[in-house]
Amino acid sequence: MFFFNIMTDAINPAHYRDGKIEVIDFIEDKGFGYNLGNVIKYVSRAGKKSDKIVEDLEKAKWYLEREINKHKCKN
Repeated sequence: MFFFNIMTDAINPAHYRDGKIEVIDFIEDKGFGYNLGNVIKYVSRAGKKSDKIVEDLEKAKWYLEREINKHKCKN
């Protein structure tokens, strides 16, 4: 039982499940791909995993810009 609790926390940490719905459930329900899923992930955890809010937001921005550029290249 102790091992399970450690693995659960390592795989599903509190900064992803602090609201009424887990971030992964929202991402999967909406059908977001990798880039947009990471945008949601980093925005939702900004300032909760550590005090590095700007770092999390910059990661979200990087994935969002990557997604935007992917769609611009299609046109």
